[in-house]
Amino acid sequence: MNAPVLLFAYKRPVELKATLEALQANHLAPESDLYIFVDAPKKPADAAGVAQVHQLLDGVTGFKNIYRDYAKTNIGCADSIIRGISYILDRFPSAIIVEDDLITSPNFLDYMNQCLRQYEKDKNVYSISGYTFPFKQPADYAFETYFIPRHSPWGWATWADRWKSIDWEMSDYPTFERDQKQQKAFMQGGSDLVKMLRDQMEGRADAWDIRFCYNRFRANGISVYPAVSKVQNIGFGPEATHTNIYNRYKTHLDAGNKRVFNLAETPEITRYYHQQTLRKYSVPTRIFNKLKTYAGLR
Repeated sequence: MNAPVLLFAYKRPVELKATLEALQANHLAPESDLYIFVDAPKKPADAAGVAQVHQLLDGVTGFKNIYRDYAKTNIGCADSIIRGISYILDRFPSAIIVEDDLITSPNFLDYMNQCLRQYEKDKNVYSISGYTFPFKQPADYAFETYFIPRHSPWGWATWADRWKSIDWEMSDYPTFERDQKQQKAFMQGGSDLVKMLRDQMEGRADAWDIRFCYNRFRANGISVYPAVSKVQNIGFGPEATHTNIYNRYKTHLDAGNKRVFNLAETPEITRYYHQQTLRKYSVPTRIFNKLKTYAGLR
């Protein structure tokens, strides 16, 4: 059985329409159940966008079964996603999650379901990413997946047992905040992770994914990524919640013809891809991209 697909939306009908069309074009869409979650307006100015999103989603077709959950009051970005995923993973062993600013390749669901089956018993694999940077694949690397110690929330999947292990209250964060050694270890997933976590814990951000990534780190977990991206993020711009910045995440989207993948069998950090990822999230690279943002590039 294919894993249920969760779609989270809010107030962006234009991006959502593109996301839906791409999901509907997936080979496995007619064989997959779609669960839709939409948060309620946070302020009056958001009401029109949310209403347009409802109208668009009311007419969705192309999936095995479709279920809709429209919140009556505003829950908030992070809590809305935590609530929806928790609801599904109380009822199913795994789930595939997509937000309303992602274009998926036609074989995205094939890749996700195959990875969910392949790595289900490898408990150190915490999540499956659909997105990857356009890294050049080494000639001697035959697999179509790699592993790094970093979670990606852009079109991803996980299992119920991993999700239920997350401490959303972050009870050991005060100890972590005083432990420079642990902070350095956490940044083996990227030099930006500690700052993102601090922003969340000190109220400057409303994010679930950095908490998921932190709990993955505490469990010595890793995430599996595709060698060729199955996701393109189109959510950069003035209406984006967290991404009104220069888009340094443009990638090469898989054409989507291949449906069976050569997955790496041993779930351990892939050195080449780990090094490439660390470069992408290095301080000099992030400074350079901030300068591009200040210059008005998107």
